[in-house]
Amino acid sequence: MVILFFVFSGEHESLPVSELEVILKAGGYTYEVLEKLDQVLRLKADLRCVETVRRRAAFTRICGVELFTCEAETSEIMKSANSANLSKVFRGGESFAVRVKRVKNYASNIDRMALERKLGEVVLKKTTKVRVDLKTPDKTLSGIITDGKFIFGVELAIILPKHFMERRPKRKPFFHPSAMQAKLARCMVNLTKPKVETLVFDPFCGTGSMLIEAALIGCRVIGSDITRRMARGTLQNMAYFKITPEGILIADARSLPLMKVDCVVTDPPYGRSASTFKRTTRQIVEEVLIAVQNLLDRGQRICMAAPKTLNIKRIGTALGYKHLESHFVYVHRSLTREIVVFEKV
Repeated sequence: MVILFFVFSGEHESLPVSELEVILKAGGYTYEVLEKLDQVLRLKADLRCVETVRRRAAFTRICGVELFTCEAETSEIMKSANSANLSKVFRGGESFAVRVKRVKNYASNIDRMALERKLGEVVLKKTTKVRVDLKTPDKTLSGIITDGKFIFGVELAIILPKHFMERRPKRKPFFHPSAMQAKLARCMVNLTKPKVETLVFDPFCGTGSMLIEAALIGCRVIGSDITRRMARGTLQNMAYFKITPEGILIADARSLPLMKVDCVVTDPPYGRSASTFKRTTRQIVEEVLIAVQNLLDRGQRICMAAPKTLNIKRIGTALGYKHLESHFVYVHRSLTREIVVFEKV
């Protein structure tokens, strides 16, 4: 167990922490949360979890092993740096760079570039046979200023958003305006706590966003849609990313030709840019929650998006599900999504 820090993208307040914790639980990692800060989570965990987070997370940007944490004051930072055992970080001949990042406008009185130079000088003084390389360093020492704290450590993984940008709805061969962004789709998949080879089901697969993200983290996937055009579109997009589903069905979500799945993740039509076939969004949500209940075993999860005005939490609990969490995602003036996670009891 080591102390790790995770820096989030800042696109949402609560989703990144929930996503990270579910990834750790799905991977079977024991962990202890030490501190939740603005866009940063500090915890004790097995070092091996970093690779799992790097491979799966949507809203995490940096994973690192912590060297020290202190108040975000230059004098305290330098005092802590001089006390830290920096020699253990390096092997002889390695190069390094120091990067200081600021969350929002915390400790705006600190000159980041000057602090980087000072910390670099401490590293050179306390180590041997290391050198500075600002372009392609062997190791990057990262300092994060947030919430009155300064977290300093060695970066172990950087998660670049460009991979999600490459899977934006308009970049896929089959496009529909109702399609969900890849990053949010990945997060919703993670919230169902799937493991590798878990069978993930989307009863409103649309353009295949959920299924593509699930497949890319090693899950088996199956989807259905009531319209032939959308089902074909899902297959077209999945083929583009070289993904082979267990099956894509043309089926009404009220009557699903399936026996068992491991988890459900979906974004039902709201009637704005996707047809509801003359049923209300409430009816659709209630019907699919009833239909998938028999597909899940006790303790398995469903993650669903719906308009905030629908109060999906109340609908699910009334149908006998255990409500685990809700997150609210602003889309535009007339739509805020509620991302809800239920567990079958």
